[in-house]
Amino acid sequence: MLFHSLDFFMFFPAVTAVYFLLPGRVRYLWLLGASYYFYMGWNPKYALLIAFSTGVTYASGLALERIQGAKQRKGIVFVSFFLNLGLLICFKYFDFLLANVNRVGSLLHTHPIEKPFHVLLPVGISFYTFQALGYTMDVYRGEIRAEKNPLRYALFVSFFPQLVAGPIERSKNLLTQLRSVPQTVKFDYERVTGGLTLMLWGYFQKLVIADRLGVMVDRIFADYYLYQSTPLIVGAVGFSLQIYCDFASYSLIAVGAAKVLGFSLMENFNTPYFAVNIQDFWRRWHISLSTWFRDYLYIPLGGSRCTKLRRYYNLLVTFLVSGLWHGASWSYVAWGGIHALYQIAEKELSPAVERFNTAFHVKVKSFSYRFGQSLLTFFLTVCAWVFFRAESIRAALTYLWRIATRVDWWSWFDGSWYIWGMDRQETHVLLFGLFALFLVDFVRYKKGQQLDAFLREQCLWFRWLVLLILLFATLIFGVYGIDVTQIQFLYFQF
Repeated sequence: MLFHSLDFFMFFPAVTAVYFLLPGRVRYLWLLGASYYFYMGWNPKYALLIAFSTGVTYASGLALERIQGAKQRKGIVFVSFFLNLGLLICFKYFDFLLANVNRVGSLLHTHPIEKPFHVLLPVGISFYTFQALGYTMDVYRGEIRAEKNPLRYALFVSFFPQLVAGPIERSKNLLTQLRSVPQTVKFDYERVTGGLTLMLWGYFQKLVIADRLGVMVDRIFADYYLYQSTPLIVGAVGFSLQIYCDFASYSLIAVGAAKVLGFSLMENFNTPYFAVNIQDFWRRWHISLSTWFRDYLYIPLGGSRCTKLRRYYNLLVTFLVSGLWHGASWSYVAWGGIHALYQIAEKELSPAVERFNTAFHVKVKSFSYRFGQSLLTFFLTVCAWVFFRAESIRAALTYLWRIATRVDWWSWFDGSWYIWGMDRQETHVLLFGLFALFLVDFVRYKKGQQLDAFLREQCLWFRWLVLLILLFATLIFGVYGIDVTQIQFLYFQF
């Protein structure tokens, strides 16, 4: 069930209304049933996968709390990870592994292995698998007590607002809130309107900006070998903005829906394109995933408390795995590796940059300096996004090579903009949407407030003016129609 489908617009109000009418002690049961119904809207059979992951990690948590032996506890964690990651590999990476085995086999002149079965990638499997495994590690480390109620734990794994594309919640946050539902969750007007505001802003980003950009980006990347530098630059920058608006919009709708129900989910994006370096970018981009890899992979590998070479090795492994998590393709791995190399280069060059700034009295706290840092960081992330979007590493390299060698500066001024997938009217709507995005992100960057908190401080007329503009702009300028109403969020494929 897509967040921007008619089914969800009927599902969510009904679930919310019944939720607040039910006695507190049974509300989590209603949410559990609603969450499984929500997920089964794609394929009812894949609900068995969530149930399997839930059962394995639930039993692991109970066993970890009862068993004290170090070896036995490590064995329990190993079994939990082996079974869950094995399921993930089977459904998400089997074709990728088989293709690479056959590629090696062709070099050795062996017969290719036929694919024994065909499966569709279950929506959200990477997200709920990591959330469940995070619970196992939290119990192992003693950061949370094992959940005794299997149905409450099942809701933690399957909570519908963030089930299929995050945020990847931590047990210390969401599970703790689920345990206190009967005592704390009551209807609160300010909280509900704040959640609906976040959802509205998320729908605006998805329907007005992301899906509109997607039309242009898809055309340029599909025929990149026919274009020169200007449309290719527009396509690369467009995809960078598309994937941000698309994924951030899902997170906003998820956080807003959970807030309406009385739950606080972790923030997943914090103005990433205002970042002043790549490390800062990863503090702001897909926060729930980057902190998951930090806490459950990078730190266990040794983190930063080791030699320089070992630290860089840990960083490289973490980002290569992060790239592979996003998809079964070497281009995703390359994207992760590029970001690791960016950070290694930053660490190696920082002493020289500091000496240069000191020698030439550069005002590092000035607006111009930080603006330059943000532009450089954005440029580097755009280059990396080309590998993320392209069909292969070779296609990404060709794409970047054509930008560098097929210069056509006149295309910026001769009206070519309007033949790359959007006419003049559509382009103007997009520019309006991007301007609104910049304003909201700038407020977020300067004041540290989400849109709902910012509007709550404003005069009533201003608050309603902004909300009505967003509502009517989404209804009027959203990308609708027979061919586009079911455009999925990009991160559903991961």
